[in-house]
Amino acid sequence: MTEPILSPLHDRHLALGAKFSEFGGWLMPLQYAGVVAEHRAVRTSVGVFDVSHLGKMRISGPGAAAFVNSCLTNDLSRIQPGQAQYTLLCNESGGVIDDMIVYLFSDEEVFVIPNAANTTEVVATLVAAAPAGLVVTNEHTDFAVIAVQGTNSDEVLSALNLPVGQDYMSFARAQWGGVELTVCRTGYTGERGYELVVPAASAGHIWDAVLAAGADYGIAACGLGARDTLRTEMGYPLHGHDLSPEISPVMANLGWAVGWDKPTFFGAASLRAQREAKTGRLLRGLKAAGRAIPRPEMVVFVGEVEVGEITSGTFSPTLSAGIALALLDRSVKLGDVVEVELRGRREPFEVVKPPFVTPGVREA
Repeated sequence: MTEPILSPLHDRHLALGAKFSEFGGWLMPLQYAGVVAEHRAVRTSVGVFDVSHLGKMRISGPGAAAFVNSCLTNDLSRIQPGQAQYTLLCNESGGVIDDMIVYLFSDEEVFVIPNAANTTEVVATLVAAAPAGLVVTNEHTDFAVIAVQGTNSDEVLSALNLPVGQDYMSFARAQWGGVELTVCRTGYTGERGYELVVPAASAGHIWDAVLAAGADYGIAACGLGARDTLRTEMGYPLHGHDLSPEISPVMANLGWAVGWDKPTFFGAASLRAQREAKTGRLLRGLKAAGRAIPRPEMVVFVGEVEVGEITSGTFSPTLSAGIALALLDRSVKLGDVVEVELRGRREPFEVVKPPFVTPGVREA
């Protein structure tokens, strides 16, 4: 059995009393003080996450951006250098190999952050497709990623003299203590925040500095448990649950992340056919009418007819209610009441459009 990879910040997590779990082959902090407390810290003040398990890869050389644009779903020509874009890598049938954030440095340099478990496959897919002259490099363990998320994230980074205030989905290069890093106005919580991409060897010092700078704001070290409840409240999909090689961007209501007018991208023909056919299940939100807490793979019913399955389900600390994402038949409409089977009984849920809470991600 392969030993899990340790984050460059593992010793810091041990010192903070973290409880750990494996994520994509990495041993990462699940929680420190508790998922609900950490969740609420992000929604009301500020939290810091170690998400170094996320992949890192670089495509460089003449035509790098054009090549990436010919492979991934979104249209990279919509953004300029210094901006980031959410996009997907699909297979021939339109299913999702992975979803990721692409950072456009120049026409000749693109940096990509895929999910941990899929990084090797994403790199291999692009290596196989890359023309001569382009270099696709797996830099998974070369960098750490520290996410500073919440309403006071600007104040924390300002205290470190790091750049803040850039537009959502943009980034800036900076230095701190002689270390070069990238400050990205991105995140997975639905709150205003930043992700710091830093050399792995310097991650501990920067983590310590962020915690010290955030002390006056009640900053909380947050684990991936809170990250999951935060992203579910926003309706953000998670690969392996709400996206997969069998679940396409069309099914997941991610058509906005597809450059439909581009000449080509991987899976284009299948996705265009799905979009035109208007068949197949769609990802919807479910909110519990009572006290039920939904979980993945629970079956959804209308009467005695099975109409779908939950892909992500949790307790929402913000709403104090159970919420879920579910793939449902198109006959099920927003506002409908469905039933979810939980341990042999049926519980009512309303079909809603995510996000479940008001996002603060774009707020100044």
